[in-house]
Order: sequence, then C-alpha cells, then structure tokens
Amino acid sequence: MAISSAICTSFKQEILVGTHNFTASSGNTFKIALYTSSASLGAATTAYSTSNEISNTSGSAYTAGGATLTSVTPTTSGTTAIWDFADVSYTSASFTANGALIYNDTQSDKAVAVIAFGSDKTVTSGTFTIQFPTADASNAIIRIA
Repeated sequence: MAISSAICTSFKQEILVGTHNFTASSGNTFKIALYTSSASLGAATTAYSTSNEISNTSGSAYTAGGATLTSVTPTTSGTTAIWDFADVSYTSASFTANGALIYNDTQSDKAVAVIAFGSDKTVTSGTFTIQFPTADASNAIIRIA
C-alpha cells in the first residue's frame, strides 16, 4: 500500500463538465480526510472511503470523514487558475497519519487531490496542523496552468 500525492484523474475530467464548484460563499463543501500508511491513495482515487482512515486514539479531535475545508474563491496568478483552502488544525489530538484526501462532500464524495506526508506523522495530546502552500501559480494546492 502507498499514498502518493496527485491531483486525481477523475477530478480532472469532472472539472471540465462542471461537477465541482469552489466558490467560497455558494460553492460545494470540500473536506479533508486523514489516512494511515495502509491506505492506497493516488491519481486513480475516485472518491472518499473509510478504508484505512485514521481514528483518534484519545479525545475527539478527529472524526470519520475528516474536517470541512474553508475554501477561497478561485482566482488567477498570472496565467494560472488557483484554488486555496485555509489551514486545518486538530487540537487535543492523538493519532498517526500518513496522508490525506481532499474530496467534494457535496458531490457524492468525489476525490479531488491526494496529499502524501512522506512518512507517518504522529501527534500525542497536541495540535496536528495541515498547512496549505502559498496560493500562487507555483505553489497553490490546486492549480491549472
């Protein structure tokens, strides 16, 4: 099993037919779910699944399905279209995660992107934060150049 960072192939086709709406105030609801190293996620992932999703070992910082993302209305940077999300923090958390899946909760949990952390990341009674990169043409988490 492995997690590899990728924009999901199904998402690329779905964006062309208008399945996903990233508009901040009136668009779809996007979530981010965390997974263990036993998960198999990558470009071929088509939808959110509970298979190998993490569980919080103490407290209630993480719930199945993950956190709702706060999106920023799509914009451009030069000739590149970009989307961004606010960083996500799980406080009083105790778990280990190896990667994450961004998915569209409004549209039948369709997959958007997979983020591989590179190794297991563990938090014990602390704050686990997913920090999204700078929203520009070179770094935004989702961009069309």
